[in-house]
Amino acid sequence: MQIRDIGVLSAVILIVAMLIIPLPGWALSFLIIINITLALMVLLTSMNMQEALQFSIFPSLLLLLTLFRLGLNVSTTRAILSEGQAGGVVETFGTFVVGGNILVGLVVFVILIIIQFIVITKGSERVSEVAARFTLDAMPGKQMSIDADLNAGMISEKEARERREKVGNEADFYGAMDGATKFVKGDAIAGIIIVIINLLVGMIIGVVQMGLPFSEAALLFSKLTVGDGIVSQIPALLISTATGIVVTRAASEGNLGGDITRQLLGQPKLLYVAASTIFLLGIATPITDILTIPIAATLAISAYIMSKKANETTEELEEYEEEITTDGMKSPENVVNLLNVDPIEFEFGYGLIPLVDTAQGGDLLDRVVMIRRQLALELGIVIPVVRIRDNIQLQPNEYRIKIKGNEMARGELLLDHYLAMSPGDDDSIEGIDTIEPSFGLPAKWITEPVKEDAEMLGYTVVDPPSVVSTHMTEIIRANAHELLGRQETKQLLDHVRETYPILVDEITPSPLSVGEIQKVLSKLLKEHVSVRNLPIIFETLADYAKLTSDVDILTEYVRQSLARQITSQYAGNEASLKVLTVSGKVEKVIADHIQQTEHGNYLSIDPNDSQSILESIAKEVDRVSLIDQTPVVLCSPAVRMYLRQMTERYFPQIPILSYNELESSIEVQSVGVVTVE
Repeated sequence: MQIRDIGVLSAVILIVAMLIIPLPGWALSFLIIINITLALMVLLTSMNMQEALQFSIFPSLLLLLTLFRLGLNVSTTRAILSEGQAGGVVETFGTFVVGGNILVGLVVFVILIIIQFIVITKGSERVSEVAARFTLDAMPGKQMSIDADLNAGMISEKEARERREKVGNEADFYGAMDGATKFVKGDAIAGIIIVIINLLVGMIIGVVQMGLPFSEAALLFSKLTVGDGIVSQIPALLISTATGIVVTRAASEGNLGGDITRQLLGQPKLLYVAASTIFLLGIATPITDILTIPIAATLAISAYIMSKKANETTEELEEYEEEITTDGMKSPENVVNLLNVDPIEFEFGYGLIPLVDTAQGGDLLDRVVMIRRQLALELGIVIPVVRIRDNIQLQPNEYRIKIKGNEMARGELLLDHYLAMSPGDDDSIEGIDTIEPSFGLPAKWITEPVKEDAEMLGYTVVDPPSVVSTHMTEIIRANAHELLGRQETKQLLDHVRETYPILVDEITPSPLSVGEIQKVLSKLLKEHVSVRNLPIIFETLADYAKLTSDVDILTEYVRQSLARQITSQYAGNEASLKVLTVSGKVEKVIADHIQQTEHGNYLSIDPNDSQSILESIAKEVDRVSLIDQTPVVLCSPAVRMYLRQMTERYFPQIPILSYNELESSIEVQSVGVVTVE
């Protein structure tokens, strides 16, 4: 334990000891001065803080100081009632401060109690209660604001975490202050009771036990009681004032003194008005001019000096900002910042501003948060922050989605309409013909009165925010492999290392680099295979990386290890899977045209053969699609990746699976054969 920790513990133990052990007069005087000093330090600290959290220990400190002051009251009461004295400080306050007039001392004490109990403590208690309630009520909104700024790219993950922590700390602080103000209120009540006890019981003890005349006993114990009451209420008043300052402080850029001088005296014109009013008050009333004219002159001179200084400051600030702007345009960093490319961007025309403006009911920012969470669970990677911005170059109702600075999709929304997609050939409802942006289906924009009729006819009706959310989700899902770079792969490795350190150490940096692991994961994502089960993926890489360094072959091994996941992905809960099988003739054509080099294998097939295979796949896919079947092409493991290379440009959405990627328990039903003449 450090020295300051021992000091705080010792102080707490001393407070407890004060309640039990009688203290001599010199010790009481010393502790009373310490009490006043601590109260003054708390007041000065509260005046010089810029925000409440800079004095977050105040509620706990308030409890300790209140306990310390009550311990002093117990000790002084014991000394007054048992010995008829309580140290030089109490006696000094009872004689010198009140001028030896006990009645004046009692009046001063009562005034201090009234000020503390009725004015300061009552107000602080109410402000604390309201501040705690408002802070707790505002927490959800502040959290949503932080998420919105994070999704818009205005702040980083670290800044968002710090702001969330600050919001939580503020709620805890104001909640604690709501209870801490009760200490101050209770302290004031205890002070009144202690004074009454000292005064009445003291006079009884003085007459009965000490044998003093009533007048002498009344004088002695009145003096000590008033001195003890005042000497305890002065620091209590300072603490109460500090409490009021803490709970009434709003967000500002400076301390209390700076804020008062800047805001109260920040408008010189008002000082001229005040100076004129005071001057006329001295002339038009019997008030002596000796008092009013100096005050009016001081205000006028101060207003003139501040006006001159404000003008000079404004000119200097304008020159400084102009200089900063000029230097910024010349700075090379200003150009370098323009080179940054956001991973995901959503740009929209000015007509779609209500989508993202929460004041107008827009919830797109919240939807983006849910999209990132959904895709993180689905794909197994952390989706980067989506940069959302308006673009005046777009049409008012137009939007576009960009990945790594390249436009991937574009669409148009009608905010006062709904998008209706027909379940069949029904075209009876009225609307504006369009194309559903996510899947390219024919649709119509319909108005609110037509919505109910469309739903009764079986149309799928969605609102504009859902349309753009679905479109964004599909674009990000289809291009997830481009969002996974080496840096993101390193973050995934570090995440797995926390649970499987030996596994990660076995695959990287040897035999596989981060770049090679990234290529394997990217190839999986490109074919819509989730990489969430990283332990299985890394186990497979650890088994086969020592046998081959070919990324394509390693990817095939990983796919086979994920057979259960892939089977569930395409078969769902069904016990069978309908597929298009590849004939032996097609597989032989592909196998015969695989070229082996020292840098890896690649497919070099005759264009006519390639065209025939692609036409056969297209024919079978169209036939199967007519019977509402999702086409899945099944082939042997030896040719799977080469067939995928051939078809990915023309049929990117059609999955190509090998027999080894299906669970043995699944029943495979062939609904067509891909063959060539």
